[in-house]
Amino acid sequence: MASTVTSEKTKAATPARPGYGQLLRTRGAWTFLLPGFAARQPFAMLTLSIVLLVQHTTGSYGAAGAAAAVTGVSMALFAPYSGRLADRYGQRAVLLPGVIVHALSGLTLTALALAHAPLWALFVAAVPTGASVPQIGPMVRARWGVKLKGSPLMSTAAAFESVTDELTFVVGPLLATALCTTVAPAAGLITEAALTLVGGLLFAAQKSTQPQVHSADAHARVERTSALRVPGVRVLIVTFLGIGSVFGGMQVSLAAFTESIGEPGLNGVLYGVFAAGNMISGLVCGAVAWKVAPQRRLVVGYAALALVASALWTAHSTLLLAGLGLLVGMCIAPALITGYTLVEGLVPAGARTEAFTWLTGAVALGQAAAVTVAGQLEDRLWGGAGFLVPMGGTVLALVTLLALRSRLVAHPRGRTVARGVGHRVPVTVD
Repeated sequence: MASTVTSEKTKAATPARPGYGQLLRTRGAWTFLLPGFAARQPFAMLTLSIVLLVQHTTGSYGAAGAAAAVTGVSMALFAPYSGRLADRYGQRAVLLPGVIVHALSGLTLTALALAHAPLWALFVAAVPTGASVPQIGPMVRARWGVKLKGSPLMSTAAAFESVTDELTFVVGPLLATALCTTVAPAAGLITEAALTLVGGLLFAAQKSTQPQVHSADAHARVERTSALRVPGVRVLIVTFLGIGSVFGGMQVSLAAFTESIGEPGLNGVLYGVFAAGNMISGLVCGAVAWKVAPQRRLVVGYAALALVASALWTAHSTLLLAGLGLLVGMCIAPALITGYTLVEGLVPAGARTEAFTWLTGAVALGQAAAVTVAGQLEDRLWGGAGFLVPMGGTVLALVTLLALRSRLVAHPRGRTVARGVGHRVPVTVD
């Protein structure tokens, strides 16, 4: 009896693993979470809204994919620079002009497309539209770092932010498709610009949770320890390019598939199923206390992603495509969460924001390339040929990951790497 009582007391004294409820009760968290969610919509709505609008005005998925790709490439190239500017001058100083430029350039792109302007004119407008996409995800994660520095809740925040990202990929495509197909072809881009402007301004107004601006000396140290110099980060960039190829390939190919069967409204539903799988697996990942090393988890999870993505092009029915899309989505979140988890051990704290924006930019770049290639394949080959893009992108990235996985192991070089919080996932390595 005594041993039983002692055992029960021991269990009671053991702290429970931090959960989502405890995280969301963090004081002041909702002041940046709610506006941040609205301002995150560009990444989920922008590409698909451009594809649907330009395809409507030109009749070509190739042209639509090219216009969306220019936006994605611009976003990928400017994302790390935006992260550095936020570190140096503060999030508010970067956000205020950024969201205004994004809204104006997005509306300009919309007007040009409706006016049947030449493709080069759409490209010109697409550059500032993509370059000015606010990096809200990195900024929210940095704010969690301010709130939770040194707290065991940081790993829970990592999973929560990944789930939030995936939720935007449930809401965003559904909203974009519904607006473009039932209201007007331009409604998706107009709404996206409005959400970015309002959400971004409200987010920037929350000064109390904004991370401190680095001093000039600290900034100089960040410059000397660029995240891109870390071999493991370069491996992760290739890995995330493959994930971007899934997002881009799915967006174009699902739109083409639903158009071919005369049910364009199903596009948002199918993409929502794909994103829902992503969100569900992200919730599960956040609830599991992993004992397997993140390097191994990434390899195994990515192999599963490549395998399922390779079957997409064989689907010729809505139900089968929905089922495969759900499985693909369920494989993406673990790969994303684990990849961002690895960054903390690989990159010094002062360069972590830049590292996370490189990974976000890699997803955007992979998505942009996939949209372009998938659009050309859909125009020139058979319906569904665009699904070959997710297969090719993930298989090539998996080969790279397998060949260079040893670079994902952190090797201290005579100094202690400060534990801190980066852009996307402020976590400790399992």
